[in-house]
Amino acid sequence: MSEPAGVEISGLTKAYGDTPVLHDVAFEVPAGEFHALLGPSGSGKTTILRIIAGFTAPDAGVVRVSGKDMTGVAAERRDIGVVFQNYALFPHMDVFRNVAFGLRMRGIDKRETADRVRETLALVRMSDYEQRKPSELSGGQQQRIALARALVIGPKVLLLDEPLSALDRKIRGEVREELRRIQAETGVTAIIVTHDQEEALSLSHRMLVLDNGRVRQAGTPDEVYRRPADAFVADFVGSFNSIPVTVADGVARIGRQSLVLPDGLTGDGASRLLVRPEELTVGGAASEAPPGALRGRIADVDFAGPVVALTVEVEEVPIRALALSPGVLADPSLVPGAEAWLAVTMDGVQLLADD
Repeated sequence: MSEPAGVEISGLTKAYGDTPVLHDVAFEVPAGEFHALLGPSGSGKTTILRIIAGFTAPDAGVVRVSGKDMTGVAAERRDIGVVFQNYALFPHMDVFRNVAFGLRMRGIDKRETADRVRETLALVRMSDYEQRKPSELSGGQQQRIALARALVIGPKVLLLDEPLSALDRKIRGEVREELRRIQAETGVTAIIVTHDQEEALSLSHRMLVLDNGRVRQAGTPDEVYRRPADAFVADFVGSFNSIPVTVADGVARIGRQSLVLPDGLTGDGASRLLVRPEELTVGGAASEAPPGALRGRIADVDFAGPVVALTVEVEEVPIRALALSPGVLADPSLVPGAEAWLAVTMDGVQLLADD
């Protein structure tokens, strides 16, 4: 494996005809880190990846790998491995030849090729599948082979374009864990494109949230999740309650009820209080409400295995909270139509001006 390389993107702009795709995008990926480009379809994620790989030329801007300007450098000379969404395996070749393909194109001799292929298959835990064709493998196994083919060349940077989107939920989780393990073991600089916020939060050291070709926020998963820059990021990265409030003198009023805002959370007039469902605690008639709790009525109880989503109407505003199912199921007062209290963990709230 080559030494991992840092990637620097500056002023990246791209349009297809009259349709702008990227607008002055800039970010940096330090060597050895795992970064995620997260955003909805059409946000420009894959275009950024294709420009880094050398498959697409930008209209403006520069890509640097290990400080070297990649302008004019052919894709095959960038020392970058790519894992495509559809795997792109050769159906007529067995696993060994699929993984060996890039080495053979680089003129590596047979002995070294065999050693590197087997070492990489061991890394992705597919050593027993050398002679199988892609059609004889499951989707998760095919994705591991696509990853092995990208890694065997010893890339400085690994690019992953929606690599888990074709897998079912259970397999996706297993392959995600493997990706995290392999990146940690190899130390390769990795950039993954995804529209799945759980995937981005789980895998990355840092993440960029993109919308309409612009970076809306960059930061660690914890920063982006807990301190979203705006309502778009808060809505896209996880779910949240957007509660209409009127703010004055450090107090947010919801109808006739109020919440005292923590120091540092300031505003004035009509605003939106952004609260994650897991930052809320719900209690029924059988339990005592803590000071400052909101009062309401349970509108819905949605059982989802380990957790239960409870919707509590406070001053006709539906507010969704998450709780572990054993506690909810053990409380007979937490049923639709029953009165309830709702306590807010104020350290976890965000206040945005109401547009």
